[in-house]
Amino acid sequence: MTTNTLHTPRAGGIVIEGLRKVYGHGDTAFEALKNVNMTVEAGEVVGLVGPSGSGKSTLLKCLGAIIEPTSGKMTLGGDVIYDQGWKIPDLRTLRRDRIGFIFQAPYLIPFLDVTDNVALLPMLAGVGNLKARERALELLKALDVAHRAQAEPSQLSGGEQQRVSIARALANRPPVILADEPTAPLDSERALGVMRILNQMAKQSQTAIIVVTHDEKIIPTFKRIYQIRDGETIEVKGEGRSVD
Repeated sequence: MTTNTLHTPRAGGIVIEGLRKVYGHGDTAFEALKNVNMTVEAGEVVGLVGPSGSGKSTLLKCLGAIIEPTSGKMTLGGDVIYDQGWKIPDLRTLRRDRIGFIFQAPYLIPFLDVTDNVALLPMLAGVGNLKARERALELLKALDVAHRAQAEPSQLSGGEQQRVSIARALANRPPVILADEPTAPLDSERALGVMRILNQMAKQSQTAIIVVTHDEKIIPTFKRIYQIRDGETIEVKGEGRSVD
């Protein structure tokens, strides 16, 4: 069952309305995003799927305030961040404090231990060292990697590294998390474990999470999925299989 109806979320979450992104000008112009409409509730994990070149990466970069859309409107965590132009003057602070990023590769800082990797963002945001480390340890415990708190990234397994990267994404309590192929390098058990964690963290922190994926192992876990093709989105009802 598919629908193009824009779902109105409760307070917070993500709302994208009529988003367009055009690269180039004149005869060389390419419309990467044509008319994207998408919503994610606070506390919800939604999948974003589509073939290579369909616009997934462009959409994620727009949402992450990495590139500027051509037109449309984006609301993150209840705040309008873009409406025919940026509404937030400091995009760097927006990305640091309001958006959590999870990538296919963990990108942990190799010369910092696990705790410092997670505590770094809060400290950059002005949180004191002690409170930042307390927050880091709280997240590491919730993600079952507190026993690796003093380890260096090179001493962790792939699954442990990904859990630390999730802790880092949650460190500043962002209302939005953008996850780009977070389970691609993992086997089935660890991939489903990551989805279990994301769903738990979404509910506990009332975070809206978008997961871009090609991973067939995790597709059945989504209750809602957006398919993007040729720069346009269609909402598809997912299976919503439990990962608890």
